[in-house]
Amino acid sequence: MVRKEYVAEEVAKIMGNINNVRNVAIIAHVHHGKTTLTDSLLARAGIISKSVAGDALYTNYEAIEKDRRMTIKSANISLAFPYKDQDYIINLIDTPGHVDFGGHVTRSMRAVDGVVLVVDPVEGVMPQTETVLRQALKEKAKPVLFVNKVDRLLNELKLTPEQTFERLLKLINDINKMINSYCPEEFKGKWLVSVENGSVCFGSAYKKWAISKVIMDKYKVTFKDIFQLTAENNEQKLQEVAPIDEATLSMIIEHLPNPKIAQGYRIATLWHGDKESPDGSAMINADPNANPNIVVFGVMYDQHSGEVAIGRVFSGTVRKGTELYVSGRPDIQKVQQVSIYMGPDRVIVDQIPAGNIAGLIGLKDVSIGDTCSAIGIEPFDQIKHYSQPVVTKAIEAKDTRDMTRLIEALRELSKGDQTITVELNKETGEHLVSGMGELHLEVIETKIRDEYKIPITTSEPIVVYRETIEKEVKDVEGKTPNRHSRFYINVAPLEPAVITLIENGDIKEGKPKEKQYLDKLLEAGMSREEARGIEYIANRSILIDATHGVQYLNEVMELLVQGFEDAMKDGPLAREKCSGIKVSITDATIHEDPVHRGPAQIIPAMRRPIYAGMLMAGVVLMEPKQKFTINAPQDYMSEIITFLQGKRGQILEIEQENEQITLTAKMPVSEVIKGFSNELRGITSGKAIWYPEYAGYEKLPKELQDKVVREIRTRKGQPPEPPAPQQFMD
Repeated sequence: MVRKEYVAEEVAKIMGNINNVRNVAIIAHVHHGKTTLTDSLLARAGIISKSVAGDALYTNYEAIEKDRRMTIKSANISLAFPYKDQDYIINLIDTPGHVDFGGHVTRSMRAVDGVVLVVDPVEGVMPQTETVLRQALKEKAKPVLFVNKVDRLLNELKLTPEQTFERLLKLINDINKMINSYCPEEFKGKWLVSVENGSVCFGSAYKKWAISKVIMDKYKVTFKDIFQLTAENNEQKLQEVAPIDEATLSMIIEHLPNPKIAQGYRIATLWHGDKESPDGSAMINADPNANPNIVVFGVMYDQHSGEVAIGRVFSGTVRKGTELYVSGRPDIQKVQQVSIYMGPDRVIVDQIPAGNIAGLIGLKDVSIGDTCSAIGIEPFDQIKHYSQPVVTKAIEAKDTRDMTRLIEALRELSKGDQTITVELNKETGEHLVSGMGELHLEVIETKIRDEYKIPITTSEPIVVYRETIEKEVKDVEGKTPNRHSRFYINVAPLEPAVITLIENGDIKEGKPKEKQYLDKLLEAGMSREEARGIEYIANRSILIDATHGVQYLNEVMELLVQGFEDAMKDGPLAREKCSGIKVSITDATIHEDPVHRGPAQIIPAMRRPIYAGMLMAGVVLMEPKQKFTINAPQDYMSEIITFLQGKRGQILEIEQENEQITLTAKMPVSEVIKGFSNELRGITSGKAIWYPEYAGYEKLPKELQDKVVREIRTRKGQPPEPPAPQQFMD
C-alpha cells in the first residue's frame, strides 16, 4: 500500500508536465487481448510483477470479470514511466470488447486523445474492431496498431514466414482503409499506421514479446529471428530481444499526442461554445492556470465515499474545495476530494491539472456526459451511444422489504452505465430493465445478487419494439376535458434523413436553440418553415409549432410539449415507445382564463389527438435487428443458411477462405434471444463462432403485426384489441 501511495504521489507530480502526458484507451474486438496487453504496461510501471503479467488480467478487477475472463466495464489507471531520461504519465483506459458493453467504449473516447487498436490476425477485422475504431475517430482520438497473437499464424495456421508477412500487410491495409474512411477530413492520409514509422507493433501479449521498428533498430532483431524463436518456442529469448512493454510504450509516447496538441483540434468538435472566450481559449491550450472545465465520462460508487465522478480535465486545475457548476443544475457544488485511479484503488492526491483524468468526490447527482465548470460554460456535446437497448427483463425483489434497496441498486447501476434503462411498470409493480443484449442483462442480474446481496426474480427476455406511422393525417382535433380549449394537429412520418441526424447525434434531443440545426434540416429534406418551427425533439420524433398568431399559445407550450413527450414514450398501438413521428400544431383556440388551462386540461388535449392521428395514419411496429458475423467450416454452410432463413434471417454476404466461411446475416432480435446459441452450436457440432452487433430498427412484417401487438398488449395488462381512433377523439 505504501508503494502505491508513493507511485500516486509521483504520478500526480508528473501530471503537471503536460508535454509528457498521454491519455490512451486500449480498444479491440472481444478476446483479442486488450487486458493481457495492459498487464505488461502495469508490470513495466511496477504495479504488478512481470512474471504474472498476461495471467493476472489486473484491470478485470470485478469478480464477474474474473469469472468470465472478460472485460465488462472500462478500467482507468494512471501509470508513470521513465522514457529517454524523462518521466511520462499514461492515463490508460482498458475498454470492453463485447458488443453488449460498447457504451463503455463510447464514453471512454471522450476522455482520451489516442487509442491502441488491438487485432488478432487470425480473426482479422471483426465487427466490433470496426465499431470501436469508428467511435475513436469520431471523437478525434488518434490510433496506433498492436497486432496480437501473431504466434497463432505460425503455430495454428502453419503459415510460412512469407505467408505470415503477406497476411500482416493485408491486415494493416484493411485497418488503414477504415482509418481513412472514418477519420476527420483534416487527418485523412496523416493518421495511417505503418511498420516503417513505428506506429505498428506485432507480438504476443500473453507470451510478453512484441516487435516494432524501434525494437528492430535497438536490439538488432529481424522478423526472421522472431519466426525462428517462435518455432523453437523460446519465450525467454523472445522477451529479451523483443520486450513487449518497451515496444508498446515507445509506440504510445512517440505516436500519440499530448493533451495540449490534441485539445487544439478536439475542442472544436466536442464543444460548441465561443472558442474566443477565456474558457474556450483555455481549453484549446489545456491551460492549467485557467478556470477548471471538466467532462464526466464515468460514475462509480465507493462504499465509503459514495458517488465518484470520473472526468477529463480540459482546463484549469481541480483541488479539494474547487467550486463547480454541473451542467443543467443551478447550484454550485464543492469538490471534497480529488483522486486518481490505480486500477481498483482510488488514491487521494492534492490536485490534478488540465489534460489529465480525475476522480472527484462531492458532486451530487452528476451524470455521464455532464460538464463541470467554474462559471457554468456551454455544456460539451452529449456522449452519443451507437447502440440502443433492444432486450428487456422484468426484475422483482423476492422479499418486498428489499424493494427500496433494489430501486437504489438499479439507480446506481443505470447511472454508471447509461446504456441501461430502468422503468417501473405501474400495472405490475415490476422494474423493467432494458439493455444491449442477454449478456448485458445477465451481468446486471449477477451484480444485484452478488454485489448488492438482493435476492431477485426475473422474467424471460422481452424484445423492445417501437411504433411509427406510414402516412400523413391532417387536422386532427384535440379537446381539453372541460371543452374550453381546442388544438388542431397534423401527424406525419418524419423524413428518414432527419431521423438519421438524430440517431447519429448531429441533432440533439430536447429543445433546440433558435436556428441551431436549420442548415442540416434543410439538407435532410425538411421545409424551411417546419425547420424554423421546431419546438421539441424526443424519441427521434419532432414537435413543430406551425401556427400563426394564436393567443396564449406560448403560455401553454410547455404543457403541449409534455403531452407530446408522453405520447412518444407510450404509443397507442402496443404501449411501446414511438419513433420517426412529426407532429405539427396547426391551429388552436385557447381559453383566456389560466384556471382552465392547467396540466390536467392541456396535456391530454395534446396526447389524445396524437394517438388518434397515429391510428388513422396506420401505426406499425418496428423491431430491432442485429447483424451476425458467423465463422464456421464450409461443410456446414447450407445448414447454417437454412437455419438463419428459418428465423427470418437475411443473408447479406458469404466469404470463403480455405476451408472456412464467414457469413454475414441480419437477424430479428426476437428470433435470437431464445435458444439461438444452442441451436447454432448443435447444427455445426460446436464449430461455429459468431458475433452480433446492433443493426437498427426495421418494420415488422405485416403478417406478424397483429399477433405481436396482441401479445405485447396482453403482457402489459391491456385489452388484446388495439384501440380505434374514435376512442381518443370524443
